[in-house]
Amino acid sequence: MAYDYLMDNTILHTLRSKLLERIDLSDLPEEVWKRSAALNTWGTNAIEGSTITWKEAQRILLEERTVNNKPIREVLETIQHERAFRSLTQRKKRPIDLITILELHEEVFRGVILDAGNWRRINVRIQGAEFIPPRMEKVVERMEDLLREYNSRDIEGEDVFSLGARFHYGFESIHPFSDGNGRVGRLLMNLHFLKHNWPPTHILPPERVEYLDSLNVASRSDYGPLTIFFKRSMGSSLLDLLDQVGTSEDELISLKEASTISSHDAKYLGLRCKQGELPGVLRGHRWLTSRRALELYRINISR
Repeated sequence: MAYDYLMDNTILHTLRSKLLERIDLSDLPEEVWKRSAALNTWGTNAIEGSTITWKEAQRILLEERTVNNKPIREVLETIQHERAFRSLTQRKKRPIDLITILELHEEVFRGVILDAGNWRRINVRIQGAEFIPPRMEKVVERMEDLLREYNSRDIEGEDVFSLGARFHYGFESIHPFSDGNGRVGRLLMNLHFLKHNWPPTHILPPERVEYLDSLNVASRSDYGPLTIFFKRSMGSSLLDLLDQVGTSEDELISLKEASTISSHDAKYLGLRCKQGELPGVLRGHRWLTSRRALELYRINISR
């Protein structure tokens, strides 16, 4: 993982300003919000092992049609997570508290796991994690401490991405539920972004290893990699939304096309996208960017 690179804050803030000039995040067109919810739901479930494909998720959530030979649990998780994700715009005016967290867990896992909406009553270990969650009797106390610290840092004006990284790791390290901690944690992360007038981000299967590695690094009190990861994800989200509601400058283009209006070739631009310096959207195994992002990169970073 390349942790020495960091997307320039000016680039992200400029892209966000351009998006907010076009539309308020609470008023995104229904088709745009539905696609965002479907993409987020597919990604968050897929990195937890769901076998539902992106095509099948679109069939369930956008076309409202059934899919064959899929476990009922996975279908329910898909439908219910999408509803919980879409509820975040209404929740952003409320404080993030213990009730909010329990409600989100219950909404996603109602009828799927027996203790949906309840703190775990067992001790757990996380395979592959470098941190050990607290014992079950310490969960509520640790969650209260986490929320107290989050609110204090928020009031002090801590950067939205570093605060989000610290909060997200804190939640995952406590692992307050018997199951579903990753999905609820990522919903909370996006609620945090929405409350600060940033759009939600999506963590997709190709990013799973880097995401989990970043959480492990955070266990050593180094939140830099996770912060960088979220910034790169936000760049992708901003480009994706601007492609749908922005101007011709915001249309996504291939890196081959981008290289014709840049002093760099497509291979170099792809590396910059992967490292998080140039905002990009990963479609399959192919990076896309926009003319606006390319110009912002040239002004703020490229030498």
